[in-house]
Amino acid sequence: MSATTAPAKPTTDQENVSATLVVAAPAARVFAVLADPTTHAAIDGTGWVQESADQAPLTEAGQIFRMDMHHPDHPNGDYQVVNKVVVLDPPHAIGWLTGQETDHGDLEFGGWIWCYDLAPLGPSETEVTLSYDWSAVPQHIREYLQFPPFGPDHLINSLHHLADLAAQARRTS
Repeated sequence: MSATTAPAKPTTDQENVSATLVVAAPAARVFAVLADPTTHAAIDGTGWVQESADQAPLTEAGQIFRMDMHHPDHPNGDYQVVNKVVVLDPPHAIGWLTGQETDHGDLEFGGWIWCYDLAPLGPSETEVTLSYDWSAVPQHIREYLQFPPFGPDHLINSLHHLADLAAQARRTS
């Protein structure tokens, strides 16, 4: 079994939603899964993330990585997001802002951040908290996007997927 203790339950305040799950894997292994953009489609609890356009591991704050996405309500269906690593503290925390590249090649970030906080609970367990914070989203974006853009089960599903991937990494390492 990849996750232990009580089931993850989301908590929401006015501009942040989070969920916590204890994962049966050391923090370094969980962090390694999160720092590998090629795993993000398998972690995603919505099914929107399709594939990483960038293969390099996340190793420093400021690093940019792109994800190919699909959402039926997006004007194009398929689209790409640009992420900027803003938190990188191996093996304790990793987080990124999500945005897009303009037609002129500029990067614009919407103000929402994904963050994973990892707390080792011993050599083989890690408490992982996934949070989505949209408190910095400007009003002009809030006029056409609802926040959060997914249900509370998304975070719980993502944490369970992460736990499964961390367990698989143990078997293959």
